[in-house]
Amino acid sequence: MESIRDNFVIIYELLDEVMDNGYPQFTEAKILSEFITVGAHQLIAPKAPMAVTNAVSWRSEGIRYQKNEVFLDVVESLNIVVNAAGQVVNSETFGALRLRAYLSGMPECKLGLNDKIMLHAQNRSTKGKSVELDDIKFHQCVRLARFENDRTISFIPPDGHFDLMNYRISTANVKPLIWIEASVNRPSRSRVEYVVKVRTHFKSRLQATGVEIKLPVSSDATSPEVNTGLGSVAYVPEQEAMLWKIKSVQGGKEIMMRAKFSLPSVSALEDDGPVQKKPPITCKFEIPYYTVSGVQVRYLKVLERSGYQALPWVRYITKSGNYEFRLDHGY
Repeated sequence: MESIRDNFVIIYELLDEVMDNGYPQFTEAKILSEFITVGAHQLIAPKAPMAVTNAVSWRSEGIRYQKNEVFLDVVESLNIVVNAAGQVVNSETFGALRLRAYLSGMPECKLGLNDKIMLHAQNRSTKGKSVELDDIKFHQCVRLARFENDRTISFIPPDGHFDLMNYRISTANVKPLIWIEASVNRPSRSRVEYVVKVRTHFKSRLQATGVEIKLPVSSDATSPEVNTGLGSVAYVPEQEAMLWKIKSVQGGKEIMMRAKFSLPSVSALEDDGPVQKKPPITCKFEIPYYTVSGVQVRYLKVLERSGYQALPWVRYITKSGNYEFRLDHGY
């Protein structure tokens, strides 16, 4: 609240530029920063940026780079929920096309994907897989009329970082990229044993990096003894969990982890008490050079009236989103 009071004039000026008679006008932070500049003791009224009088309100004129480059990251986040019976009850993929544009002038960019509807609209065929995208959301720079006409993604990009497009793909009946099975055994009242098996269901030429599996354990477990064939395992009592971290693992692999814990004798005798529901096993990972949906960039062209040659770079990444393996009450 104090920050709002201290910067009331700037906030008022920003709102005045963002909204015009109740209608959104300019929302790009880089363009708005050209409107509002504050000196040490006075408010300086700058010249209106070219974006005000230009149809391209999200980009200023006069941008120059010695090396013209555009980087495109196709980032997909996989959400998986597996129930205690080993059935996939939810599977969705959320994707984003993230651009970093360092281009001079007012470049015209054209992007083509292996979108099934686009290929059909343009009467084109592809040797690879085509995909059907749902819930597509574009940055305001994309020419929507042209996309609706022939599914061509044409745009003049903002300068720097921005999300060009977001989409969702329903991936029903898909096998999780990393499959986790866990079992628990109590050989005695004062001991509990966990066995966790992990299988990677993707091609062997790929690797999952930064894998972190969080396995819930009894809140009163002590004296852990852990054995694993890959990575490291740490017992985190404040989280009532074991954290199994693996730097990288290839596709088509199976690895195991075994852990033994001691239980206090008092709680070990209480066999008939109510069973508490444990939180799910969760998993985090990244798989570079891969998209779970099969989305591919067919081309990325940059055209500018000065005729310079721009270098486009494309990268693919699949990440874990909400990736859970639910446990039964007796776990």
